[in-house]
Amino acid sequence: MKVLVTGTAGFIGSSLAHRLLERGDEVIGIDNLDPYYDVALKQARLARLAHPRFTDVRVSIQDSKAMSQVFAEHRPERVVNLAGQAGVRYSLTNPLAYIESNLLGFANILEGCRHHGVQHLVYASSSSVYGANRKMPFSVQDNVDHPLSLYAATKKSNELMAHTYSHLYRIPTTGLRFFTVYGPWGRPDMALFKFTRSILAGEPIEVYNNGHHRRDFTYIDDIIEGVIRVLDRIPAPNPAWDGNDPSTSLDPYRLYNIGNNQPVDLMHYIKVLEDCLGRVAEKRFLPLQDGDVPDTYADVDALIQDVGFKPATSVETGVTRFVTWYREYYRQ
Repeated sequence: MKVLVTGTAGFIGSSLAHRLLERGDEVIGIDNLDPYYDVALKQARLARLAHPRFTDVRVSIQDSKAMSQVFAEHRPERVVNLAGQAGVRYSLTNPLAYIESNLLGFANILEGCRHHGVQHLVYASSSSVYGANRKMPFSVQDNVDHPLSLYAATKKSNELMAHTYSHLYRIPTTGLRFFTVYGPWGRPDMALFKFTRSILAGEPIEVYNNGHHRRDFTYIDDIIEGVIRVLDRIPAPNPAWDGNDPSTSLDPYRLYNIGNNQPVDLMHYIKVLEDCLGRVAEKRFLPLQDGDVPDTYADVDALIQDVGFKPATSVETGVTRFVTWYREYYRQ
């Protein structure tokens, strides 16, 4: 297939593009190398994608004219949107970055799909949409109307926008709620990356919520496997829809959680990292941050039922692989 992937210099986007190229697809990659974090890392990810079937396009998804030209020139059959401004904490101080990228940028992608006959749009949502929900595990059948950060609100908005286009223009759309993705080539603003850097430098690590977080840490390879399987399954209208399930409808629209379905205590996660590094971290315990949630836990029954896949990589395996990559990449 010819697949348009946005955010190909990003953590998940570069990993997905790599897998698509391996299986023989043609990939049109979009990224603007936003300096939110280390651009050199983004360039290194892109260097791994050098391939005759990879086209590197340097534009911003919020640039409507440029995006229209990309769709018109390349005519992708399917689209995976993984671009956008990430991070809960950054949204507290830079809210407009989320409006421009996650809302305006996503609208441009929807319009491109609408006008150029795209067969299927898959897009990144987030476990953050569950916000103030306390029922565990988080299910795609649950109401998610109480976001705790603007980042989460923009992701919920993406789901609503996608449904509108599925209804009005019959564009098949699938939203994926990712749960705390980690692994090699990860994001420097994420906990595992920051903890590793600080521990190796002999600096204290900041442990929020006094270490009482539980997270459904999901290894990058499991995320990519889930994305690939969902991409290959174009959603159909649900004729049995009764108006009560927000994850499907009478339109070609679907939502899935992609999480490990096994929440891990943050302190255990840190202990696994300490064992891999052979060092004990000095810990600075801090209160729960604004916009954060204490626990995440994914119900993945719908993913298992529809595409036959359940993430299963343990944190012991995943963290070990990350540390091996980190030492090699940073020569430590």
